[in-house]
Amino acid sequence: MAPPTIGLALGSGMARGWAHIGVLRVLEDAGIKPDVIAGTSMGAVVGGAYLAGRLDQVEKWARELTAFGVLRHMDVNLSGGGLVGGARLHSLLRRTLKGARFEGLPASFACVATDLLSGHEVWLRKGGLARAMRASFSMPGIFKPVRIGGQWLVDGALVNPVPVSVCHALGAQIVIAVNVNGDLLGKKYSRAPETATDQLAQALENSAPKDSSRIQSMLQQVFGATDNKPSTFSVMSASLDIILDRITRSRLAGDPPDISIVPRLGHIALMDFQRGAEIIDEGRAAAESVISELGDIVGTFTGAAPPAEG
Repeated sequence: MAPPTIGLALGSGMARGWAHIGVLRVLEDAGIKPDVIAGTSMGAVVGGAYLAGRLDQVEKWARELTAFGVLRHMDVNLSGGGLVGGARLHSLLRRTLKGARFEGLPASFACVATDLLSGHEVWLRKGGLARAMRASFSMPGIFKPVRIGGQWLVDGALVNPVPVSVCHALGAQIVIAVNVNGDLLGKKYSRAPETATDQLAQALENSAPKDSSRIQSMLQQVFGATDNKPSTFSVMSASLDIILDRITRSRLAGDPPDISIVPRLGHIALMDFQRGAEIIDEGRAAAESVISELGDIVGTFTGAAPPAEG
């Protein structure tokens, strides 16, 4: 029998999305090569980099990234639409991907985004990868939306956080889902003293007029927290976690994958990009725990006998 068409659904999760790198490394080691990849948010970034042959560069950058390094790629501002413009990150993606386009990839690939006006799910499948990725990770309130084809697009996590349905629609017979937000609720973040969020807050404070007590007070409200009162940003982050969890559960119940990989990332905050090495290793560990089960599923489709016990 011909080998089955394998789809890989890489989910959203901002910094937690580095875990997809570890998952892809385990699949590579096992000789499992996806024929279809659908990615939402950071899943789109990692999936696209993998298909463009640039995963080594992205992994090196993720493992070496510091909180200050994250800040250097964020054009923070107070002009509305989002705390971060995104032009620097878009430029970084273009340089890293060396102008890669969907049409030149070795497998089917889709970036999932959300139309801000209609709320409809949008599958980006042609043109330059970098701009599609930029739209897919435009988390509302943090990154400014991106205009593509007459639509203002934001993060695909609002409609399809783990795009199993996209893989099925593109012809996948076996779908592997990577849900990096499945270990969140009820967990308390263990943060390093200096996180990317702290750096972002400082940058916004530095960009505000020093003589504007109103703006300085607003920034303190947004990012400042006390022992008995969470900051506005922490409330927004926790709310996004709840939304991602609920939407993911609903979508996966209606269109379940054949196998789920759920890294243990409940201690990682949305903006903890500087913890790349730790997050990647968690992704690898989660994938290794299910790789034998995945082999059994592939064997069922190909008619191969499962390995003998004992």
